[in-house]
Amino acid sequence: MTVSRSRFLDVPDASKPSLSSFSSSSSSSSVPKPPPLPSSANGGCSSSKRLTGYSYVLDETRLVWDKLFHEGYEADVHVLTDDKSTILSHSCVLGISSAVIRNLLAQAKIRGGIRRIKIHGVPSEAANAFVRFLYSSSYEPDDMKNYVLHLLVMSHSYSIPSLKKVCINQVEQALLNAENVVDILQLARLCDAPRLTVLCTRMIMKDFKTISLSEGWKVMRQTNPELEQELLESLVEADSKRQEKMKKMEERKVYLRLNEAMEALVHICRDGCQTIGPSGKVVKDNQTACKFPACKGLESLVRHFSSCKTRVPGGCTHCKRMWQLFELHSLICSELEFCKVPLCRHFKAKIKNQSRKEEMKWNLLASKVIAVKGTLSSISARRIFVP
Repeated sequence: MTVSRSRFLDVPDASKPSLSSFSSSSSSSSVPKPPPLPSSANGGCSSSKRLTGYSYVLDETRLVWDKLFHEGYEADVHVLTDDKSTILSHSCVLGISSAVIRNLLAQAKIRGGIRRIKIHGVPSEAANAFVRFLYSSSYEPDDMKNYVLHLLVMSHSYSIPSLKKVCINQVEQALLNAENVVDILQLARLCDAPRLTVLCTRMIMKDFKTISLSEGWKVMRQTNPELEQELLESLVEADSKRQEKMKKMEERKVYLRLNEAMEALVHICRDGCQTIGPSGKVVKDNQTACKFPACKGLESLVRHFSSCKTRVPGGCTHCKRMWQLFELHSLICSELEFCKVPLCRHFKAKIKNQSRKEEMKWNLLASKVIAVKGTLSSISARRIFVP
């Protein structure tokens, strides 16, 4: 019954306290203190889980819905299972929970005021747990553990996203292993569970040798050869990507060492290091450790180059490496007049007489070395400035 607001406002004048009555009685009596707020000890209700906004679900509410399901009070639907069990239900609860079930109820014939629908292909215990979840969003841990795959199929077939999420989480956390991952992968694809599909695929790729010997893989090979071919292609693709990544990492290490060698070469020829340095500059043996990683190895190479009697390109392996470092430096160096590195001007002039193919090769190498330095600088900058 709807009660109008005016009913509460239309109070007889005799019952309305006036300001004068309050003022006259305030001197003789004090205003009573309000009663304490209800607590759990005074019969207050405890909330089980707070939701968004101002809504929350009480434990008592869940118990009421569970009680309605278990007792089947005023049930108008019979849910039938394969083993001829009957689950008492209510059409309003089932229909509002699932549009699929609503259509089944609309098509079901009414006999004696009761509609009958069937859930095929699952044990009666799984069907019972499914219908209970529609009432109170609750389940017994043992039921979820024993019938999680059946519940996953029903949640997809009858479009119950909340139950589907619970089932997928349960499979990921407690059920998935090397023996059943192939079966669960096929089920995940049928039930449109992309996260679970990706998780199963990654697990197969990671431990392919063991999983390919499992019974699930053998059955899948016979019943679903297309999926086997897809997984094998994914494995080959993942292996190619892994090899390509390793190759790029090795190349980067080479460019990084060349970059360090360029810095150490300029350092030795301009400032001097340990026992070697530019002419006319005194170098002390007891200097502190050098901050350039490649300086020690390059120092011995420069010393060999300065005293080698066959110091021509191709005549000595060590000297050939030194010639290549000089040429690479000339491509990177931006000091046209004041560079202290030997032969820098010589190689800058030599570049003009190189063939197009040779020039492209050296320019590509120089760009890779410079790019490595730029990447390291950006990473260092992010480490410094990002809080």
